[in-house]
Amino acid sequence: MIRPLSLQPAISRRKRKPFDWSTAVMALVVAAAAAIVYRRDGRERFLDILGSDLGLVVEMLPKVLAGCFIGAFVALLLPRELVARWVGKESGLLGLFVATVVGALLPGGPVTIFPVATAFLAVGADVGAAVAFITSWTLLGYTRALVWELPFFGPDFVIWRIIVSLPLPLVAGILARLIIAIFDTRDGETR
Repeated sequence: MIRPLSLQPAISRRKRKPFDWSTAVMALVVAAAAAIVYRRDGRERFLDILGSDLGLVVEMLPKVLAGCFIGAFVALLLPRELVARWVGKESGLLGLFVATVVGALLPGGPVTIFPVATAFLAVGADVGAAVAFITSWTLLGYTRALVWELPFFGPDFVIWRIIVSLPLPLVAGILARLIIAIFDTRDGETR
């Protein structure tokens, strides 16, 4: 059955400002570094670095946009009830385990993973599951192990590193849930 299009937004999101305190801090750091390079190394070196950085921005922009589109489409495609049941607030330790497995299996870089984690949050995953997902992708991601670690360090190192890292996404997810619960009780609100 085809659902009729609705003018209501499918996902409610918190309103974000395009320029907030973290952007201001980053802008100040960039301006200070640019001034130091200009003063220390001169105009020619400054323009060389600026051109190189602008080239990097042009190269990365399509990837960032694609990652954002992936996150948006994942948020629209995933059924909210399914996500809430498997990795939502009431999913318990099983939800953290599911998020850990998905994070370990999902290929891609940060440009893909962070928008997907944001999409999970938007459709009903809890913060603990999102933290377990990102931590698992960072520590247990199979693509990094196969492409980088195995050729450089060999199978013994990779196996032991993975074994030692296995509980960490679950621990991070549990800690995130505890911290959110502490702040919720202080603020008197529920998430």
